[in-house]
Amino acid sequence: MKKFSEFGIETASKSFIGTKIEMDNILNNKIMVHAFRIVESKYAKDKSNGKCLHLQIMIGAAYHVVFTGSGALMDQIQQVPENGFPFESKIIKENKRLIFT
Repeated sequence: MKKFSEFGIETASKSFIGTKIEMDNILNNKIMVHAFRIVESKYAKDKSNGKCLHLQIMIGAAYHVVFTGSGALMDQIQQVPENGFPFESKIIKENKRLIFT
């Protein structure tokens, strides 16, 4: 009988680790961004672009996951080169929108 490990099957996406943290709890604080993914949002599209940004971050020595519908953050993070991760940043609120600094 074959073993599953012999098939060489890998998961399509890697899971993020750590506790969920609210955006308000990290605003204006230094974070390390390790990875991201953008998926379809489960919330109404009339409030956003219909997408949700998942961020794998680290604060100090602890990993966390942050979820946001911020289009500005999505635009910015997609411009980071693949070899640019992890990077240090702050997320600030500027004119009612969230941005990396």
